[in-house]
Order: sequence, then structure tokens, then C-alpha cells
Amino acid sequence: MRRCQKYLLAGLSVILGPTAFAAETVNYTVTFHPSGDARLDRLLRQTSSLASLQKGEPPAPFALIGRAQADTQQFSVVLHSLGYDAGTVAVTIDGMALNNPALFEHLAQAPAGEKAKVLITPERGPVFHVGHVDVTGLPPGFKPPALVKPGQVALAEPILAATPALRTALHNDGYAFAAVSEPVAIAVPAAHLLNVSYKVMPGPRVKIGPIEFSGLTRTNQAFLRRHIALRQGQLYSTTAITAARDSLLNLGVFSSVTPLPQDHVTPNGEVPILFRVTQQKRHAVTFSGSYATDVGMTLSTSWEDRDVFGHAETLTFTTAANGLGGTGTVAPGYDLRAVFAKPDYYARGQTLSVSLEALKQSLNAYNRTAIVAGAQLSRPLTPHMTISYGPSFVTERVYQNGITRSYVLAQLPTTLAYNTTNSVLEPTRGINASFTLTPTEPLSGTTSAPFVIAYASAATYLAVEPNARGVIAVRGQVGTIRGASQFQVPADQRFYAGGSGTVRGYAYQTIGPLFPTGTPEGGLSLDAFSLEFRQRIGQSFGIVPFVDAGQVSAGSTPFTGRLFTGVGLGGRYYTSIGPIRVDFAVPVTRIPGNAGFEIYVGLGEAF
Repeated sequence: MRRCQKYLLAGLSVILGPTAFAAETVNYTVTFHPSGDARLDRLLRQTSSLASLQKGEPPAPFALIGRAQADTQQFSVVLHSLGYDAGTVAVTIDGMALNNPALFEHLAQAPAGEKAKVLITPERGPVFHVGHVDVTGLPPGFKPPALVKPGQVALAEPILAATPALRTALHNDGYAFAAVSEPVAIAVPAAHLLNVSYKVMPGPRVKIGPIEFSGLTRTNQAFLRRHIALRQGQLYSTTAITAARDSLLNLGVFSSVTPLPQDHVTPNGEVPILFRVTQQKRHAVTFSGSYATDVGMTLSTSWEDRDVFGHAETLTFTTAANGLGGTGTVAPGYDLRAVFAKPDYYARGQTLSVSLEALKQSLNAYNRTAIVAGAQLSRPLTPHMTISYGPSFVTERVYQNGITRSYVLAQLPTTLAYNTTNSVLEPTRGINASFTLTPTEPLSGTTSAPFVIAYASAATYLAVEPNARGVIAVRGQVGTIRGASQFQVPADQRFYAGGSGTVRGYAYQTIGPLFPTGTPEGGLSLDAFSLEFRQRIGQSFGIVPFVDAGQVSAGSTPFTGRLFTGVGLGGRYYTSIGPIRVDFAVPVTRIPGNAGFEIYVGLGEAF
């Protein structure tokens, strides 16, 4: 077929003359002359179809000319976006201008195999600055947000961004139907200025009207109205409506929430708001598992009722088998837990949680069988800070180093948490810190002295590559127990280090003072530090070199024990729900009885 096309073209060239025949395709090279502005040069290359399509199928002569003409128009947009409103970009092919009538014939008659030379030469010209900024149609008394200012470089991005910023500000000040035109920019070449104007159509100033819900199947509508911080009669605000949507989603009973402000105003100047919701299934069953060489395998399943009494209460039963085959465990254990949570308990945003737990742990450091009952109130103090507090009661039997002791403890843990991270399983920026103070009163058992446990942890994340493909993660931990001696404090309440939560590479709980038998004693103080560099490789994989260090002391003063360090390398497989983590770590200083390495597998980053 291709040979027939060649014969047909050859015949036409004889009949119509030599200028009617055109080469089928033209190979070419592209050269960019530097403009003196690296950002401009980069954008010209990025937006050039001549450059991006160069390695594809060679174009026909007319297509190459059309491609160059399209680039010329795009280059003008790039120049204007950077304030070079008087700049030009010349594009030539084999030294000929694109509007040269002879260019097409020149390309058509080019010898086979010869590459056309495309030259792109930018001339920036003077930088334009913003001249006058006029905003017409603003309602009386309205204070617009900071827009572009006279004298600044006339970059396209801030000039265009002013339109949605002004529109949002109007919507948040009661003007629900406000519209803002796209900016009109008029260049003044002689003064190298760009005058910009915006036209505002504010419409009426309105208030929030009646609030309704559609799609409800169980949840009480009156409860939802109390829950959202949105009241009929308050000034209309898009931000307030969005915050109400987010608070409804955070209840955990809806899979989607869509606010739909109505397109009409009531006679008393209000806009009705309809929230269209989709309720999640009332009951859910989940399964999960994790593995580490020190604590072994943990398998758990849970059953959840997401809306017990129609006010977004949750009731969760969890059953877990743990300590399966771990080097830091001596036998399998269990953890049975029931938790009832009630949101907006006596105050909006305040959650009451009541829990009952039965557990058994068989660890190298101690064996423990316990029943724990507690109640906790949790409420936000700021958008990023929460406080949680409430009593708990522990009745337990603890076996350590050949001795069994029984305890009944009353505790009042109080936690202040601060979190600005952008993800639970894969944070790439922000700070996640908490401080917990746990006063403890022994009600019966060997321990006679009350004591206080103080523990603080903080982690921060810093992206070092675009799109957070490389992240430095740092974590620090410190704790102390005051008021009782080392062995007056129950073994399970003391501090231990070693394992995935503190110093990887060491068996679970083995860092710190040891009995003559080699059993970990546990201490009254702890400090630990972790540093990771998380580097993505391709789309789905990553590597994480890391170093951990920590110490546990028998006394109450941190930073006084023997420091142990572990180093390792992790692999990551990134999924839609979070990274699957495999960490391999070795101890710098071996502890007798420990293995020479540890492996940790889980979902999400180590911290």
C-alpha cells in the first residue's frame, strides 16, 4: 500500500509540476537560545510542542509549520505570565521565518534524511509592573482581601488568583450569589505598566436559612442540627458550610456529605441549606494483622455498630490474638476489648468513651493477666490540639523473674496532643506531638506508694524533594516515673525499650537494666531518638535507611542509662490506603541472647 502511495505521488509530480510534490515527513532538531531568565527558559521548553513531540513520529511539512505557529502563540502566553508583556519569541526553520511563502516548498524539497533546524530565540524586553488596580461594584463597607498591588511585577498567577479570592471573600461575608469577572488587563507599553480591573456583581447580602437533611435512614436529624456549628439566621458563609460538612463526615456514620445551598432567597433574606448524605452500613466487620520478629504476629477482628441509638454512637468489640511466634514473647496472648463512644457528650465536639478490656501478655520481661475498665472525655482545644482525660481501673496479676504479684490500680491519664501532619499512615509534613501524665494510686497489692508517669513524644517531617518524594522523619521520646522506687512500680507500668516502637534491631523490651537471669527489669526513665530518610523509587516502591537510639535507666532521670543504637534499611510498597512497610534492622552493640537482626512488617510508616 505504501509503495502504491509513492507511485501515485510521483505521477502527480510529473503532471502538476515539481512544486506540487511534498516530502511525506520532516525530521527536525530544536535549539533554544537562552533568554537570560532561567525560569522563562524552563517554561518555554515545558510548553513547547516542538520539543515534546520531537522524538515522536516525524510530521509532514505543513504539520511542522503548524506546530511551530502554535508554539509561537503559546510562547506569548508564557512571556505575559512572567511580566514580559513586550517580549517576543522568534521561531525559524532553517533560518526562514514561519510566514515566509517559500518555507513549505523548502521543506517539501528537502533531501531525504536531512533534518530541519528549528531555532527558538526569545527576546524578553522590559519587565512590566502592575499599574492601577480598579475594583468596581464592591458593596458598601466590604473590605476586600489583599489583591495585586501597584508596583509589583505583573505576573499572571497572582492577577488571575485575585478573582477566586475576591469571590470567596464575598461568599464568606454573606454575599452568597456574588460573581467576579475575570481580570481585564490593559498594557501601557510606554510606561511598561499593566493596568488591571475587576468587576464585582455582589447580589444581595443574605443569612443562613432553614437547614434540612436528605438521605437519612437512622441518624436523628435534631442531633445533626445541634452537632454542626451552623445556625439559621447567621451570616451566610461558604467556609462555615464547608466546616459543617467536614464535622458531619467526622462523625463516622456517613460515607458522603454534600451541602446544597438553594438558589433562592426567602422573604426574610435567608438561603435554605440542604445537606445530602449517604449513610454507611450500620454494621461493619474488619480483619487486620501485623508481624515483627520481636513481638510476633498479631491477628485481630472487630465488629462495629456505627449508630447505636441514632446519635452517631459507636460500639466496637475487638478480639485479638498476639505474641504468635515472636522472639520477645514466650507464649501467645489475647486482647478482648469493648468500647462505646458517644460524640457531643454535654458539649459539642466532646466525646465520651467507655471501655472494658481483658488481656493476657506473655513477654520476656513479664507475664500479665489484667482487666482494665475506663472512661475518657476527649475534646478539641484548637483545630490542631486535643485533650483527653478520665479515670481507669486496673486489676492484674504480673509475673516477673519468678515472682507473681497482684495489683489494683486507680489511674487518671491525661493527654495533650498536637497534630498538624497531613496523613495518618504516610505523613510528609507537620508535627505530631503528645504529652501524657498518669497519676496512679495503688488500691491494693504489693505497691504501697503512689506514683506519676510522665511521657512525651514528638515527631516531625520535612520534604526534601518536590512532591514529597524524599522525606526526612525525626522522632524523640522521653519518659519518667516519680514517687516510687523501681520495684514498687508494677512491672507492666515501667519503661522498656527495644523493638519497633523505640529502637529497632533489638529484641522487644531488652534495652535497659537486666536481672542476673537476663530478664529485663524495666526502668523509671526512658529516652529514645529515631531518624529516617524516606525515598520513593518510581511510582510504587521506596527505601528507608534509618537509625534509632535509646536508653532505659533504673532511676527516674532520663539520659542516664546505657545508650544502644540500631541501624537498618526498610522497603516500602505504596498502596492507595498507605505504605506496606518491611524494616530490617541490626544492633550496633549486641545484647547477649538477642538475635543479630530484627524484621518488622506493618501498614503505615514506623512513626
